[in-house]
Amino acid sequence: MGISDVVSGILRGRVAGAAAGVLGMVASLTAFEWTFNRHYVPDGCSLVLRYKGPPLPFLPGERPVSASGQFARVDDRGQPLEKGILKEMLGPGRHFLWYGWWETNLVKDTVVNPGEVAVVTSRMGSDLTNGQFLVDGDLDKTTEKGILRKVLGPGRYRINDYAYTVSIIKQEFVQSDQQQKHVGWVSIPAGYAGVVTNLAANPQTGLQAGIQDSVLQPGLYPINPSEQHVDIIGIGYTDLSVKSNFVSRDGKPVLDESGEPLVSDDESGITFPSTDGFRIHMDFTAVWGIMPDQAADVIRKFGSLEAVQTKVVIPQIESICRNEGSSLGAVDLLVGDTRQKFQETVSESFHKILEDKGLTLLHGFVRNIHIPQDIRKPIQEKFVADELKLTRDQEQLTARTEAELREAERKVELETDRIGAETTKLVAEAVAEGQKLAEETRAETLKLVAAVERQTAELEAQATVNLGRAKADAKKVEAEARSERFGLAVGAFGSGEAWNQWVFASGLPDDLKLDLFYAGAGTLWTDLSKFTDVALGSQLQQRQQTVNEGQKE
Repeated sequence: MGISDVVSGILRGRVAGAAAGVLGMVASLTAFEWTFNRHYVPDGCSLVLRYKGPPLPFLPGERPVSASGQFARVDDRGQPLEKGILKEMLGPGRHFLWYGWWETNLVKDTVVNPGEVAVVTSRMGSDLTNGQFLVDGDLDKTTEKGILRKVLGPGRYRINDYAYTVSIIKQEFVQSDQQQKHVGWVSIPAGYAGVVTNLAANPQTGLQAGIQDSVLQPGLYPINPSEQHVDIIGIGYTDLSVKSNFVSRDGKPVLDESGEPLVSDDESGITFPSTDGFRIHMDFTAVWGIMPDQAADVIRKFGSLEAVQTKVVIPQIESICRNEGSSLGAVDLLVGDTRQKFQETVSESFHKILEDKGLTLLHGFVRNIHIPQDIRKPIQEKFVADELKLTRDQEQLTARTEAELREAERKVELETDRIGAETTKLVAEAVAEGQKLAEETRAETLKLVAAVERQTAELEAQATVNLGRAKADAKKVEAEARSERFGLAVGAFGSGEAWNQWVFASGLPDDLKLDLFYAGAGTLWTDLSKFTDVALGSQLQQRQQTVNEGQKE
């Protein structure tokens, strides 16, 4: 073994040792990374990061400390430029952060269920001034400390608990003096309106603190209890009755001699003395209400609907009825005309007072006026007697009317019979007149028909005569024309013999051939053989000519 082999072995041993060391270091770093540096964030959670800097002074990563109440600044890559809490959190998943440089805190997402709102308070940023306590802006975008004006509705939110605190509330009630106000998840049912009271001014909308003129319509509203309170008030009409108590026995009202219930001698209902010194009890019903444009003013003036009833409606009903009723006697309150006038006066006065106070009156009814029996009984008896007299008068009038009706019925029957007889007579006369006119018309028609037939016969005879005369004249003219034509023809040919020859020649056929044969002495029959030979020769010559023409073709 030479020196080179020894050196080579030493080098191989050192390389193997170095490789083993590197592998061991990589394995150690990997184990450290997956044990100490590894942070797992499950679903529904976030990881709040705080950069602490290097654990030892000589290690890299030293940074200045962030300002108090502020997040640590980061560069464009998200690397910290200062020590402190980072604004951005890490979401669900696996993250690797160097142990000793970072401090972490696992926080759950904030879940706001339906029917809830989340009130958020910012702990980061500058302090508010001028006594303000509400912070404008959205979550993670605020720059001041305080309660966020905007609340969070139902949903899931990732909120840095170092920067914000969250309070989840449902619909809550806030007692203010005698009023119960609503905050949180406010539900305004149909038939109601929400009157809003701002606890602080809103620079963004320009609304000032106090009760707002604009009301909330029926619906669901997330209300910040630190910013607004809502009074839910009924809109529309409601009835309110002031009634007198009755004397009862075994749960049933006690009636007096005239059948009217006895009124308790207490302060129930509306009581007042009449001008003639009798104590009068009266019931009154008001149909009144609040319109949407009146709701804010009602809360501003009276505080609640119950306060309106106890402070305005009931006192005014009692005051008006007492003032107007005390100016009338007991009899006037019972008689129809004066009672009707009393009803109208009370209703008009009540309507005007409610209108001046920003309320609406639909109807005001004086329902019952309880008058003492000593006054009521004689008046009732008088009215009963008057009614009986009217009944008797009406019965007499009915009897007279019925008698007149019967007489009228008899007159109608008589007139019906008379008109029937007159009608029958008129019908008979009309039928006779019609028959007479029909016969006269038929006779006249027959006469006219006979005259027409006679004229027709005369015309036919005249036509026959004229036709015979015309035929005779035609034959005469035709004979004369023929005679004149023959004379003209004979004159044209010069003689009658020439005319006859022309007529004969005109009757001969166009293809007629004439052959001249000489006949010697003797008879014609002796020369017929020559005629036969000539005729046969001529026929043969024509046939041969036809054959030659066919061959040429």
